[in-house]
Amino acid sequence: MVEVWGEDEGRLGLKPITRRTWGAKGSRPIALQCRKYQWLHAYCFVHPVSGRSFWLLMPFVNTDVMTIALKQFAKYANPRKKKLIVLLVDQAGWHTTDKLTVPEGVILMPLPAHTPELQPVECLWPLLWASVANRPFTDLDEIEEKAIARCQYLMRTKKLVQGRAGFGWIMRAEERKRLG
Repeated sequence: MVEVWGEDEGRLGLKPITRRTWGAKGSRPIALQCRKYQWLHAYCFVHPVSGRSFWLLMPFVNTDVMTIALKQFAKYANPRKKKLIVLLVDQAGWHTTDKLTVPEGVILMPLPAHTPELQPVECLWPLLWASVANRPFTDLDEIEEKAIARCQYLMRTKKLVQGRAGFGWIMRAEERKRLG
């Protein structure tokens, strides 16, 4: 069995994410901010056809951390090692290096450069960022707490994830595969 998944990394931090918000007529809404440059990185793996997703919050993005993330993902998505997983990734240096250890049963498929519209994970970032938008945080622990809750929610709500990540080209390819 072959499954196509997407993977990408996103950044959350103490530099605030501001969004439009409602306010009473004639008033200007206030979004408090605490500008500090400390980051937490979300690694997201998504299976667009089913809406399954796997999220990890990590301190860095580099080859060693990507190796750990891939290992954890492989345990989640292919515990019996009976599938072949094609993982769509961008061309970040830690995805393309020979030093990256890719688990058995996982094949990395680099997408063409500068094509975020082909990466199904790109549509999921606003769902994660919604949990921390327009809120001031004093440290990364507060953000991590909110992000963990949101990631767990997204892993449970497959229909929401499928609706965002289920690009037409992926869904049509899956349908063609089923029809033979």
